[in-house]
Amino acid sequence: MNRNVSCFLVVCSLLFSYAAIAQSSSSSEPVLPYSPSLDLTSMDKSIDPCADFYHYSCGGWQKKNPIPPDQTSWSVYGKLYEDNLNFLRGMLERAAKPGSQRSAVEQKTGDFYAACVNEAAVEKQGLSPVQPELDLIAKVKSVKDLTPLVAHLQFAYFRYSYTSPMLFAGASTQDPDNSEQVIADVDQGGLGLPDRDYYTRTDAKSKETRDRYLQHVQKVLELAGDSPDLAKKNADTILRIETVLAQASLTLVERRDPHKLVHKMKVADLMQLAPNFDWPAYYRVLEYPQFDVLNVDAPEFIKQVNALLSAKPVENWKTYFRFHVVDTSSPYLSSKFAEESFDFYRKYLRGAKEMQPRWKRCVQYTDHSLGEALGQVYVEKVFSPELKQSMLDMVQRIEAAMGERIRALDWMSPETKRQALTKLAGIRNKIGYPDKWRDYSSVKISPDDFAGNVQRAHQFESRRDINKIGKPVDHGEWDISAPTVDAYYNPQMNDINFPAGVLQPPLYDAKMDDAPNYGDTGGTIGHELTHGFDDEGSQFDARGNLKNWWTKEDREKFDARTKCVDDQYSAYFAVDDVHVNGKLTLGENVADLGGEILAYIAWQDMTKDMHLQPVDGLTPEQRFFIGFAQWDCANERPEDLRMRAMTDPHSPAQNRINGVVVNMPEFQQAFQCKAGQPMVAAADKVCKVW
Repeated sequence: MNRNVSCFLVVCSLLFSYAAIAQSSSSSEPVLPYSPSLDLTSMDKSIDPCADFYHYSCGGWQKKNPIPPDQTSWSVYGKLYEDNLNFLRGMLERAAKPGSQRSAVEQKTGDFYAACVNEAAVEKQGLSPVQPELDLIAKVKSVKDLTPLVAHLQFAYFRYSYTSPMLFAGASTQDPDNSEQVIADVDQGGLGLPDRDYYTRTDAKSKETRDRYLQHVQKVLELAGDSPDLAKKNADTILRIETVLAQASLTLVERRDPHKLVHKMKVADLMQLAPNFDWPAYYRVLEYPQFDVLNVDAPEFIKQVNALLSAKPVENWKTYFRFHVVDTSSPYLSSKFAEESFDFYRKYLRGAKEMQPRWKRCVQYTDHSLGEALGQVYVEKVFSPELKQSMLDMVQRIEAAMGERIRALDWMSPETKRQALTKLAGIRNKIGYPDKWRDYSSVKISPDDFAGNVQRAHQFESRRDINKIGKPVDHGEWDISAPTVDAYYNPQMNDINFPAGVLQPPLYDAKMDDAPNYGDTGGTIGHELTHGFDDEGSQFDARGNLKNWWTKEDREKFDARTKCVDDQYSAYFAVDDVHVNGKLTLGENVADLGGEILAYIAWQDMTKDMHLQPVDGLTPEQRFFIGFAQWDCANERPEDLRMRAMTDPHSPAQNRINGVVVNMPEFQQAFQCKAGQPMVAAADKVCKVW
């Protein structure tokens, strides 16, 4: 079962990449600019906070911060990511200059970045970086030949953010029954659109999107050498294959139930499930370690792959793989390929008006390919031991608040409380950066071979992942890099992770009083902590095993409480007539609510002996809640909101803020809201989980 990581802002992928402002390459030392965690100019005090707290807190910010043309949305997180990219750019531009002053990791990242920004060299290469794979595809004579081809392509190709692995996903995962051990895993994949629902929905917009995807596929094939007529015919073939794969795929909501992803078996069982694919040869080509048991997340999907392999002519499969090789590689190829990728995936699907400048994309590619090398240099400059200790103190206070909250629950039995407290005590806190950095010394990075560098970095990660199988879990491993502006909880690791990138102003502001810091970063910590006890995380025990630790009666009470949250958010609109998917976003909504309650309790306990006074006309309690709201000030394009309503487990920004405060009497007291006002839920509608 692939680890289901619960993130604070995103799904830990390229899905939400942000812009950065240009910085002169002559700058001697990059500096992260300062932004306060509570900004009075970001507010719109003409709005009644009891009517619409989000726009009261963020209305000024929205007016001052239109979405940049190369972005699909813009937010406080996005602006920090912008500043971070700019900071990293300064680091990389210096590291890209050959000289004896570069450390080994600076040489790797600098040469990678230098190759990426060398547009002339990239243009000269054209399609040649993927020609060896296209030649392999051309040599395929029968369905039997597809097994080594799939193995080679999965190992060789960096998956672009909007597409899934070719045909299916093969990887390692933690054993759901023994979280200390790593086993092999097979999962669904094979799609070019962001999710299976894009292929199955029958509304007018979905049909339009499929038509536009067909045009994109045709254009990519034409760029790869097909005539227009042949490309059109081949695009129809590809869409038919992907539609069948999509129909056999689990939905995102179904995948939120971890039990639906557990199907452990031996390779012999997998061979029986899908005999048209040579699984022993697949594992032999990829040099998997010897293993006895693997997990198959979606057996029905694999059965459908098996049926398709015999039903579709081999020429159709060659067309399918040829397209996906080029489409997956397009962002790293010459401009005509990169521009077509942008036109469909970011412009059409998400509403961006312009392509990001080359340097901006190159910083992101460096981070995604060599993140822990880049992170080593980054944390030396921005993450002091004092900041790490301050964060640890906040985490410990919020964990103490969680313990207090569990012990005080009136709906949970003592038996289940004991198990919950055991799980809480078992959570690992990972702050800033890994204790041990990843060693990239074996990765060949050339300053004049960008696509090759991307491929070799991906092969390094593929080999590292495969080699985990059969070994104990490395609890020191991180899933995102230190410069990342995000945080996450991993239920199988039972750990909460806060990289250095998310612990900078305005999200955590050492110059500011504790109220907005606890409202913002404290809420983030509480959010990740609560993921361990949301509808999904609560199914894993203290060791990260998928194991029930609830009494039947307590689970039923818990499910009734989470249904309240589901019903609340399902009534919200994401964009136009598209509702928020309350089931898809349930875990994040529960974590938002629980996290802010925990942050408030911890802040109150920390300041109980202090005589706090109003600042700038705002009481400490008001500053706490405004700090909470201002972490998510955002402007969002309707195209992006529409896509995220289908694929993103997070609710839109306005709902994430207003949806929490309507359930908190502490907020209503802070702003003296009255019953019947929009930010005051009716007594029988108040949701209380943790």
